[in-house]
Amino acid sequence: MKKKILFVAQYTSIPGETGNSRFTYLIDKLKENNDIELITTNFFHTNKQHRNPNIIQDKGYKITLIDEPGYKKNVSLRRFYSHHVLAKNLEKYLEKIDKPDVIYCAIPSLDVAYVTSKYAKKNNIRFIIDIQDLWPEAFKMVFNIPIISSIIFFPMERKANEIYKSADDIVAVSNTYADRAGTVNKKYKNKISVFLGTDLDYFDKCKEENKIDKFDDVIRIAYIGTLGHSYDLKCVIDSIKILQQKNIKNILFVVMGKGPLRAEFEEYAKEKGINAEFVGYLNYEEMVGKLCSCDIAVNPITKGAAQSIINKVGDYAAAGLPVVSTQESVEYRKLVEDYQIGFNVECGNSEELANKIEELCKDKDLRERLGKNNRKLAEEKFNRKETYLEIEKLIEG
Repeated sequence: MKKKILFVAQYTSIPGETGNSRFTYLIDKLKENNDIELITTNFFHTNKQHRNPNIIQDKGYKITLIDEPGYKKNVSLRRFYSHHVLAKNLEKYLEKIDKPDVIYCAIPSLDVAYVTSKYAKKNNIRFIIDIQDLWPEAFKMVFNIPIISSIIFFPMERKANEIYKSADDIVAVSNTYADRAGTVNKKYKNKISVFLGTDLDYFDKCKEENKIDKFDDVIRIAYIGTLGHSYDLKCVIDSIKILQQKNIKNILFVVMGKGPLRAEFEEYAKEKGINAEFVGYLNYEEMVGKLCSCDIAVNPITKGAAQSIINKVGDYAAAGLPVVSTQESVEYRKLVEDYQIGFNVECGNSEELANKIEELCKDKDLRERLGKNNRKLAEEKFNRKETYLEIEKLIEG
């Protein structure tokens, strides 16, 4: 007998949009033997625009778009208001539908997850959470004033704890996130960590179809992801400037992504006089081709950031690039060391970062060896075809 499974994911792409969504991947694997509905928002966070409902494609499951006002900035009162309205509209919608057997709910946002958790508890429905990011911890990076920040974000923290407590099973994109939920939930049946990862077969197909040939001796240093407060691109720019002063001038900093600090980072690169290419947001297929044309990847996370095992490090691994990382997360630092995929350096230390980049620039064999190790990491820890089986079994179990 087919189970009725409800996926609730505010931050996901849907068929017809660019993206590498964890949720649509899982749904594609589960839809043949189950009756599935995906509930998301009609506001697409990536491009800050409302979705045209006509883009919805028939992929063998139902997709429902809930009305949300939208916002222009990631950190703003307007965004929190938008989440609040979305949650209220979701609450009304849930009261109209037939009860599902299982709810698989993404976090964030907290407002959407909170409403969903209350609905699941009221109707005695098995409730599985999938923690993609830690809120309010992520926001404290932007608005970090001792004592005041704690007071402002206390209601959000309390709401997060309530959601975590309500889960029957806990899934997260890292052990760090899963353990955070486990500190307040003592009744969960299962707690698993599965990295976001990617479909390596599809990644390799994109790599081949979007291949960029190189005919120069330029060392390309790649960064992919958000251009925001959690990412210290200025430290990378400073390190490249240091190398320029050492007469190492064949470096190009390739930045793929967008965010609130893009203009600031671009201007800083110009001020420092380094060679940088800000290409903006690329669709997944183009991004793979561009990334695989690079020689080194950087993971410049700022001090105190809440991030753990994030999207970009999985893509760096799939591309087989050596990594230089400033991330403090013990979980990722351990992967860097255990698999010997690159170097961990101190947060904000541009001199140390420059030294490690220089070492990689001067030693092609080292780059290739560390890159092969990173690809091995991808095959063992980031390949969805293998790693997501654990989530699929949990949902159907």
